[in-house]
Amino acid sequence: MEEHKFVIAELINSFLGWVMSFFGYHPEHGKDIIPSHLVMAVLVTLILIVFFKLTVKNLDMFPGKMQNVLEMIYNFFQSLVDDMIGKEGRKFIPALGTLGLFIAVSNIIGLMPEMGSPTANLNVTVGCALFVFFYYHYQGVKKHGVWGYIKTFMGPVWWLAWLFLPIEIVSHFSRPLSLSMRLFGNIFGEDLVIIIIASLVPFIAPLPVMALAVFTSLLQAFIFVMLSTIYLAGAMAEEH
Repeated sequence: MEEHKFVIAELINSFLGWVMSFFGYHPEHGKDIIPSHLVMAVLVTLILIVFFKLTVKNLDMFPGKMQNVLEMIYNFFQSLVDDMIGKEGRKFIPALGTLGLFIAVSNIIGLMPEMGSPTANLNVTVGCALFVFFYYHYQGVKKHGVWGYIKTFMGPVWWLAWLFLPIEIVSHFSRPLSLSMRLFGNIFGEDLVIIIIASLVPFIAPLPVMALAVFTSLLQAFIFVMLSTIYLAGAMAEEH
């Protein structure tokens, strides 16, 4: 299915096409130089960078509104990690926080006019899921060593390794699939419903659905981060 083109993506691609034609390279007509979902993903990243730069720059003993929001976000991730992993897991807050905020903002930005959710594209959700997959395995190997981490896949006793090992391998390789498909399916379906309703009854009718979509967008980001934290907890545990 052809990807929907957003205004900001068309403007950026038009500008890049003009720059490339200036240097003698003429891109194929009607073909995007940068896909729309990638443009939106970069935009979300820039929004987060600007937010954190402005907030961290003005830290104060008496926090303002932006600092209060930042502290609430940090406390949320700290509480989640402490409950599932323990204080040892606080070193994962930067990775989990960055991932969670990227997904949350990506989900919500698609509700704005002429914007689109990067997470409504399977390439983005697969990228996020693969990051989680490699990250928690890396942390597991880092803590237990290669052989020690492999042994955690073999069950509580050695003579059951033949049973536990293939089950664990299938389980772990299914995780990126479930993470990516769950997030993609929910956000793509959510955006599609809003587009259909807006095309039938514009202006008023989509508003209740969009209000619900804000909640579900945050919920999907929370589920993604919660599952990622569970996977990290399993990788760090002595037996799982």
